[in-house]
Amino acid sequence: MSPKMRAAGRLRWSAYCLGFALGGFFDGILLHQILQWHHLLSLVPGVGSIADQIFFDGLFHALMYLVAAVGLTLLARSGAVLGAPGTGRFIFANALIGFGFWHVVDAVVSHWVLGIHRINLASSNPLLWDLAWFALFGLAPVLSGWLLRRGQGPGGSGTTGRAAALGIALCIAVAAPWAALPPAEARSAIVLFRPDLSDGQAVNAIRIAGADILWQSRGAWAVRWRDEPRPGRLYEEGAMLVSTSLAGAGCLAWTKSW
Repeated sequence: MSPKMRAAGRLRWSAYCLGFALGGFFDGILLHQILQWHHLLSLVPGVGSIADQIFFDGLFHALMYLVAAVGLTLLARSGAVLGAPGTGRFIFANALIGFGFWHVVDAVVSHWVLGIHRINLASSNPLLWDLAWFALFGLAPVLSGWLLRRGQGPGGSGTTGRAAALGIALCIAVAAPWAALPPAEARSAIVLFRPDLSDGQAVNAIRIAGADILWQSRGAWAVRWRDEPRPGRLYEEGAMLVSTSLAGAGCLAWTKSW
């Protein structure tokens, strides 16, 4: 296989991965955080506590970060073909396929095979929502990407890939931090302390930081700030993660269950 063909293959898989990650971020931000229609494991028996639900939502976002990192790495290694005519269309088409494929996988595996959640759990007809989401965000992007890509590739007609690659990378740069941000008005947080801290020390740290305890489950403490959030004070008192800070996965602060 020639170096150019290997670069084109890396570029294809880069776009697949970045589109797939964007699909996951889109679902996580819109459905888990903004609309709050479900959590990743909403229908799994034995995962009833909100602590467990938001923990697995956090793992889901971490997986999307990993997929995006793979895509960006492959993109960086595809520089040899980014300047070829037709590459912009090639990247965009494959990113559309990746975006749609995420929703196809989510619908088939998560909704219908495993049954771990549905799109809108509050609906009286969840299957209708599943099918609509599957068609609109799954089949439509995959078909559109396939039609757009058909007969095209690096070296064909059309624009080069630098602008398309930059655009997709910027989308990831916006979506990934967004998934880690708490709501602007957040007054609640999940706190994880060092394993060597006792429950009494954790309670004292929470009070020093100006927060009240909502619940405690399996090492996770849900707290509500009395005034302004003070995650820095909790870190000083031995916290390893505070969900209202960007570095502490603020996506965990999005939940109506508090």
